[in-house]
Amino acid sequence: MTQSPRYQQIKQYLNEKIQTRAWPVGFKIPTEVALANEFSVSRMTANKAIKELVSEGLLKRTPRLGTFVCHKKAESPLMEIRNIAEEVRQRGHYYSCKVIKIETMLARNDIALHIGVRNDTNIYFTQIVHYENDIPIQVEERWVNPIFAPSYIEQDFTKQTPNEYLVQACPLSDIEHTVEAIIPPFHITQLLEMNNNTPCLLLNRRTWSKDNLISIALLYHPGERYKLTSRTKV
Repeated sequence: MTQSPRYQQIKQYLNEKIQTRAWPVGFKIPTEVALANEFSVSRMTANKAIKELVSEGLLKRTPRLGTFVCHKKAESPLMEIRNIAEEVRQRGHYYSCKVIKIETMLARNDIALHIGVRNDTNIYFTQIVHYENDIPIQVEERWVNPIFAPSYIEQDFTKQTPNEYLVQACPLSDIEHTVEAIIPPFHITQLLEMNNNTPCLLLNRRTWSKDNLISIALLYHPGERYKLTSRTKV
């Protein structure tokens, strides 16, 4: 069997260290000289491996300081509602999730107001962490009106996302988005495996089916690992 080119072997070695988080974001990787010596190749060969990972957004070169790990940011379209599991798989990566909470609760104060029900009305609540290659990229907190999606609470959201279920059960007619950069509360920081005082992007989404307000969702994304995009024809 023909071996892969030497620079590809170095690239694979570096990529594995990054993807397994043996080298976390901000880690300074070995120099070209050190890699060339370790793999018994020329410095040019080591440079080629590093250069490709820089172009792919996994490494960043800083003049006079070195080359550092900087995970390529996951990306979602701002003006569309997409299934996050499908997004991850389309990037060729592994999707998984962890359901933290799924429960019936009483809607009170601002939640009742935003979802359009009276105080102390029963609504459904889910809290789910979504992962890309075992790295958390989104915490989803969602409140659902059970009148329009009565079977929501019975779903296995490790097999389909809330978005996927709701799109099928209540075809969407309108969405409302607001986005802000925030310092997340402690429980979100823990779930996203972020350092304290690190900003994240918070997407606040409300969805309607016909004239019925179906759900509101708070979608927290680590700012250093995620970005939202929008494109409009003019």
